[in-house]
Amino acid sequence: MTVREILKMGDPRLLRIAKPVAAFNTRELEVLVADMFETMHAAEGAGLAAPQIGVDLALVIFGFRQNARYPDADAVPETVLINPQITPLDAAQDDGWEGCLSVPGLRGLVPRWGRIRYTGFDLHGKPIDREVEGFHARVVQHECDHLIGTLYPMRIRDMRQFGYTSVLFPELDPNHDD
Repeated sequence: MTVREILKMGDPRLLRIAKPVAAFNTRELEVLVADMFETMHAAEGAGLAAPQIGVDLALVIFGFRQNARYPDADAVPETVLINPQITPLDAAQDDGWEGCLSVPGLRGLVPRWGRIRYTGFDLHGKPIDREVEGFHARVVQHECDHLIGTLYPMRIRDMRQFGYTSVLFPELDPNHDD
């Protein structure tokens, strides 16, 4: 397993549309997924999309028991989601603070559907079909946005609700003195 470089906002590769995965259960896909989990864990992320490491495939991973970057978030099961589709279960949207490994050090208030159904496939091509809500739904939508070249700042409605994590949430800053 290898920790890969995470592309940062401004890199044009983050704006591309990812291609569907055509072959499942391959050694190359297994290595990619292992590297993505290693990279996500090293960066203390909640999720990671293949385009964030420069791979133009419709593949996201996400999940954690506890996350230092989102200490109040409920656990999300570790998931490999390939060729995902998202369907909102109602029109209600919730605003929530998001950060991104490709936009380090910043947070913004982003509207997302509160309840969604997501479908796709696991690493072996087995179908996934889940209905989720709350932070789990937010993480899936955030990661899947990367597959269509969208970063969370593009979804912020009020730029006054966008800033440095260390200023907005000093308690999350490891250099903050209490």
